[in-house]
Amino acid sequence: MSLRLPPERPAGSCKSVNGFPDPACTPGETDPKVAQNNIQTTICVSGYTEKVRPPATYTDALKVQQIREYGYPDTNVARYEEDHFVPLAIGGNPTDPRNLWPELGPSPNPKDRVEDELKRLVCSNKMTLDQARQRIRSNWKTAVK
Repeated sequence: MSLRLPPERPAGSCKSVNGFPDPACTPGETDPKVAQNNIQTTICVSGYTEKVRPPATYTDALKVQQIREYGYPDTNVARYEEDHFVPLAIGGNPTDPRNLWPELGPSPNPKDRVEDELKRLVCSNKMTLDQARQRIRSNWKTAVK
């Protein structure tokens, strides 16, 4: 998989507020290959996220670029996870930079539990895929409360 980095934005042009990505820079893109009518053969299959996860060479380089774009004073890449805003577990786009951002803190983190719960709800038909995606974009901290 050969992936190219997008053109770099000016340093500090993106802003994270309260642990959320900048909606202009990271709106949360979805994978067009994942839809409500195929969740049982995509996201609900064990091992799905490992199959679609982009290579670390791409996400590591993107993380360095986005740390500058977000204007973070701490530029130690080890302190950030290049996170899929709309998680792969609910059909987030694996490689689109508009779905990836440098989230401060270690992995796993509290958002990971929310992602797992949303996937469980979608795969058990207790929530639609669109509802789960909207909840994660709106406020992942309250998405399953």
